[in-house]
Formats: sequence, structure tokens, C-alpha cells
Amino acid sequence: MFITTAGRTNEEMIKKAKAIANSLKVPYKDRNKQSIKVLLNHENDGCMVVGKNRLELFHHLSKEPFFFHPNSASFRLKRVMNGDEDPFLQVAELQKGMSFLDCTLGLGSDSILASFAVGETGKIVGLEENPFVAYIVREGLRKWQTEVVEMKTAMNNIEVVNTHSLHFLKELPSNSFDCVYFDPMFHQSIVESNGINSLRTWASPHQIDSVLIREAKRVAKHRIILKDHFRTPNFEEYGFKVINRPTSKFHFGVIELK
Repeated sequence: MFITTAGRTNEEMIKKAKAIANSLKVPYKDRNKQSIKVLLNHENDGCMVVGKNRLELFHHLSKEPFFFHPNSASFRLKRVMNGDEDPFLQVAELQKGMSFLDCTLGLGSDSILASFAVGETGKIVGLEENPFVAYIVREGLRKWQTEVVEMKTAMNNIEVVNTHSLHFLKELPSNSFDCVYFDPMFHQSIVESNGINSLRTWASPHQIDSVLIREAKRVAKHRIILKDHFRTPNFEEYGFKVINRPTSKFHFGVIELK
């Protein structure tokens, strides 16, 4: 892994790239007018590219780079603000001032909706195991430009932690979050947005297991939510009550703890 700059670079971008490389403890490489493909052929892994307006992750196994964007959160939040229902928020039943732990943050779309629901007095923590994805999402949540004040506030109130979810859960006191959420990458292929598909290359290989669910039950005060493919065995195996969504490839599962 290394950090470089966009093809058309300047001193400010180079300075920023070197600072990110130092922060993430990986090498910085001068672009030297080489294509990313050539650089990746040499490194045979991946790189973060610092551009003028965004950060991108390139992997030699992926055709498209990963970069931050709110994905579906933008139009979902607008619908909620207009009085429409959101399936995730219906299942989560979050109220102002509640706390929400997202153990599989990804692009943070659901966490943005959760942040809006709990308000500025609530607490949202999102966990991301890959340090480079965590860095890009943390920066994206903080710097994304939007004229929707509620969207900006919701994004700014999400704390991104670079860690493995099980390790984080084990360190938490019992009953420390109202809701614990899992949204693992599906085993079955689903046609999704390019943003989600480009994330697959960088996603954690770890899946739901009994130890993870046991720790989640200890940490959660009210409920655990699992979003997964409708064919997954996880709902039945770990005791989730399934909320069927006939028109969707994924369903929600809930474990009530109160």
C-alpha cells in the first residue's frame, strides 16, 4: 500500500499526500506522470490517490476506485424529512438522544440516517476494520458539501473508529449502546451501486458468528439489528426475528433485549 497524488498535481496535494502517508504509516510515492495501472503493477496491491476534490482507493483487483459519497443516504434523508417512512429507521426505532453502534460502517449510509434520528444529543459510532477505508470515510463525512443542513449535521456527528468490531465490542461495558447494527457484505451477489461494489475489494472478510452476537447482546440495551441477504442462514442461526421485505433482496433481522 502507498499514497500518491492525482496526475495533475501541485505542491498542496503533494504535501497533503505526504501527511496522509505519515498518518497511516505507509510510503509516499511520487506520481512522476505514471498511470495508476503502472504503479499498481509495480506494487501489486493498492494505493490511495490524493486528488483536488477527493481521495480514492485503487486496488489491482478492482476496475473502479473506491471513494466516499453518501450513497443512498441523500435521497433517503430527504424522504424522511418529507414525512415518508424509511425501512431501516422503522426497524431501528431510534429516538432523540439514543446511542447507535454500526459494526460494519462501509459508506455510512444507514449511520447517517441513524444520526439524523438520534439528533445532536445522541451518539453514533461506526466501526471500519480497513484503515484506508476508515480514513476516507471519516474525511468524507467531515468534508462532504451539501446545502441540506440536517444532512451535514448528521454526517458530522458520526464518530469513525478503525478497528475490528469484535475487538471493540469486547472492550465496551455492558449495556453501553441502545442499538448495535450489522450490515455485512452479502455472500450472494446483488447488483448494487458502483460505490458499494468498489468497496467489496476492501471489505473485511470476517462474517457474523456466535461470539460476535454474544458480545453484541451484552453491549446492546434495546436491540440488535442485522441487515442481510434474504437467503442467509444467519437470521435463523442466531435467533433474529425476520422483517420480510418482499420487494427487496435483503431483509432485516431483530433481536429484542428489553
